[in-house]
Amino acid sequence: MPISAIGAIEKLTAQLDSNNLVQYQLPLAAIDENSEHQSIALNPLIGKELTLTFQGKIACKHCGKATKKSYSQGFCYPCMIKLAQCDMCIMKPESCHYHLGTCREPQWGEQHCMVDHYVYLSNTSALKVGITRHTQLPTRWIDQGATQALAIFKVSTRLQSGLVETALAEYIGDKTNWRAMLKGGNEKIDLKAQAKLLMPKISQRLDEITLKFGEEAVQYLNEDIVEIEYPVSRYLTKISSFNFDKTPIVSGILLGIKGQYLIFEKGVINMRKFSSYQISVEY
Repeated sequence: MPISAIGAIEKLTAQLDSNNLVQYQLPLAAIDENSEHQSIALNPLIGKELTLTFQGKIACKHCGKATKKSYSQGFCYPCMIKLAQCDMCIMKPESCHYHLGTCREPQWGEQHCMVDHYVYLSNTSALKVGITRHTQLPTRWIDQGATQALAIFKVSTRLQSGLVETALAEYIGDKTNWRAMLKGGNEKIDLKAQAKLLMPKISQRLDEITLKFGEEAVQYLNEDIVEIEYPVSRYLTKISSFNFDKTPIVSGILLGIKGQYLIFEKGVINMRKFSSYQISVEY
């Protein structure tokens, strides 16, 4: 008899083990007072049959109210337009407006945006630049499917990280080609050499940032490159994606996990995209 579980999808959690292999879990939030939070270890399921069935219900992960559509990866529309974590400045940190006194939730901003951030280079589908809070390494890299990553700057706020990121984005990409990332096989990049080449190109922009925010606003780091391995038995040559709104049952042999994607024989599904969707899981 297959093992079954039911709950609301939360983003995959992941840790690097001693071999730099990502160990994944699928968290399922309780959907009523008679259920409890569960977490399914995914690595042992690779090579086995896995069935995910959408139950037709979505509940906002903030207020818990039913919603016909999920916004900003798991919220209802009213929460999406009032929560700071759903504001456009989360996607574009250089547009942070906390200092203008217009943050939707100043206390949330203090805890999440007015804290140390890292600017990094990573190898996902190609060389890219990114930013994340100091508490989110290496989680952020794993979520993006990076096979290599290097923190190059530490800054004091999210706004500052966005300003440094946009300076670097004039010369390298700041987006991941998710289809290319899921095909695997990307060649290694000497991230330290790339950082060395980029520094002179953004020196003037860095000077402007430190002039505005102080000499300690941007700290150059000398970290080691982090290598990341993913539990994938076989990559797909052609990528098609499953969508619970169109195909409520996703089933097949689990070939692997990379980023926030489960890779099946006939396609992939971005689990984070469907946060708050209530599903049953059989394996």
